[in-house]
Amino acid sequence: MPSDSEDAITAYADTEKTFFELASEQRLAIIFRLNEKSAKISQLAKDLGITMQEAHRNVNRLQGAGLIEKDPEGIFSLTTFGNTIIKQIPTFNYLSKHKEYFSEHILGELPIKFIMRLGALDRCEFVKGVVAILERWKDIYRQGEQYVYEIVPQVPMDLIEPAVNRVKEKGVKYSYVLPKDVIIPKGRKDLLKKLGHSELLNKGAIERRMVESVQVAVILNEKHAAVLFPTQKGETDMNMMFFSSDPVFHEWCLDYFRYRWYGSDIFDESKLKEI
Repeated sequence: MPSDSEDAITAYADTEKTFFELASEQRLAIIFRLNEKSAKISQLAKDLGITMQEAHRNVNRLQGAGLIEKDPEGIFSLTTFGNTIIKQIPTFNYLSKHKEYFSEHILGELPIKFIMRLGALDRCEFVKGVVAILERWKDIYRQGEQYVYEIVPQVPMDLIEPAVNRVKEKGVKYSYVLPKDVIIPKGRKDLLKKLGHSELLNKGAIERRMVESVQVAVILNEKHAAVLFPTQKGETDMNMMFFSSDPVFHEWCLDYFRYRWYGSDIFDESKLKEI
């Protein structure tokens, strides 16, 4: 009778074969090329700059793995299996490109449904340094025409006025989520009073909620988005950020904001600690 470990090996045998066939620059290039448009083998060889012999060898392997198929006219295209597999590659690509970063960071409170969609973050710019991050953060405020949404672990003093002014001057909707243990900068209350924050809250132009904790932070307007992950200590790393205007990246951040917003509690001012 096979052991549990032997059963596990058997269960992943097909997955192993698929990974093995994808572990080739030329075969990856072929399936990405076929993802754009079906083609004959001669066209594949020409487009990819490989020999006909190399093209034949690799398409035969991809066919054997069930990733591509050939019609009676000799035109190759992705199978449903291949078309689905190629949509998973951005996740491996994103994690591979940033493996050094993720060796020092964790995914925090991300639920599995967002972890499985990490490939959505593949097309991004890696921004490093507090000054550069604060400037991108301000840019998201400045360029927001409809809304600014954010889930953040703390409130940088320099960012309060740009956010509130955008609401006052452009009618942008500003919604934010803070953790219950948030520490706010000294002078925040006086600044908010000066900016008319309470009046904007009463009008519904600004909305705010609270959650138990924030490890994964997102900041976005209707076009641009950014995400920051926590260090291994579970604290949001405010020194490194992924930023993008890619629609798929933006959708991931917007979905995560909504997920946390609808699972949040009423904002409780008494929970705030001023330092």
